[in-house]
Amino acid sequence: MTKSNLFRLLRIYLWMLLGCIIYALSFAWCYAPSGIAFGGITGVAQIIHHFIPAAPVGVSVIVLNVPLFLLGWKLLGGGTLISSLYAMFLSSVFTDLFCLYDWPPMDEPLLSCIFGGVLMGLSLGIVFLQGATTGGTDLIARLLKLKLRWLPMGKLLMAVDLAVILMVAAAFRTLNTALYGIVALYISTLVMDKVLYGLDQSKVAYIVTTRPQEIAAEIDRQMDRGATFLHGEGSFSREEKLVLMCAFKQKQIVPLKALVHELDPEAFLIVCDAHEVLGQGFRRYQKPDICHQPARRGRRALQRLICRA
Repeated sequence: MTKSNLFRLLRIYLWMLLGCIIYALSFAWCYAPSGIAFGGITGVAQIIHHFIPAAPVGVSVIVLNVPLFLLGWKLLGGGTLISSLYAMFLSSVFTDLFCLYDWPPMDEPLLSCIFGGVLMGLSLGIVFLQGATTGGTDLIARLLKLKLRWLPMGKLLMAVDLAVILMVAAAFRTLNTALYGIVALYISTLVMDKVLYGLDQSKVAYIVTTRPQEIAAEIDRQMDRGATFLHGEGSFSREEKLVLMCAFKQKQIVPLKALVHELDPEAFLIVCDAHEVLGQGFRRYQKPDICHQPARRGRRALQRLICRA
C-alpha cells in the first residue's frame, strides 16, 4: 500500500469520524431531550430504552445492526461493510457518551426539529460520501439503492424511517413525538440530498428548431456548454429533424431562453429538471456513484475500501 493510498484511507476515516460525532450530537442534544421520535435502528433503540432504561441506546443499536451487516456482506462487499461497521460503532459509542450529559431541552421543540434535522442530514451525507453507512436503515437504504438507483438516497431513507417514527410515537403514546419527528426527518432528507448531490440544481433542455447548428454553436460560445444532436421525426409533417439536448446549470436558464428566442423565435423549447448530472462541467464522479458491485472477500475487500478514496 502506497503512502498516497494510506493518506486517502486516513482522510476517509477522519471524515467518517466527523460525521459520527455530528450524528451523535444531533441525537443527544436535539432529539432525546425534546422527546422527538428518531428514525431507523436508533429509533428502535429509543423504544427499547423507553421500556428498559438500563439498555443504552448505543449498545442496542450495535446489537440490532448485527443481522443487517450479515445480510449486507455479500451485497455491498467487505470494503463497504468494514467502513460501515466503523461508522456504526463510533456513532453508537459517541451517542452513549453524549447522553451521559443531561442536555436540557430547547425552549421550542421546533428548534430541536430544525437543528436536529440539519445536523442529522449533514452527518449522514458526510458518511455516505465516504461510501459507508451508519448501519440500520441507512444500510437498508443502501441495499435498496442497488435495485432502485434512480431514487435519491434521502427519499429511500425517509420511507423506511417514517415507519419507525410512527412506532416510536406509539410507544411514547404521544402524537407530537411523531409530528416533530416527521418534520426533523424531512429536513434531514433535504440536507442529506444537498450534501450528496450538490446545491446547484441542473437542468436539461430539448430544443426543436430549424436552426440547430447555429443554436448549438452559440450555446458553446456564450454558455460554454456542449450539446448533443438527437435524430427526430415530426409526427404530423414526417420531416426528419435534429433535436438539441443540452445540460446546464439552473442559473443559465434565462440566458438559454434568450439565446434560443433570438436565433429562432418559433423554436420548441422543453426544460426538465435533472436529478443528477455527472461529468465535465458538472459534478465529478464519486466512488459511491460507481463502486456498487459486490466485492470479493479478503484482499479484494480491502482494495475496494481503498478504491473509495
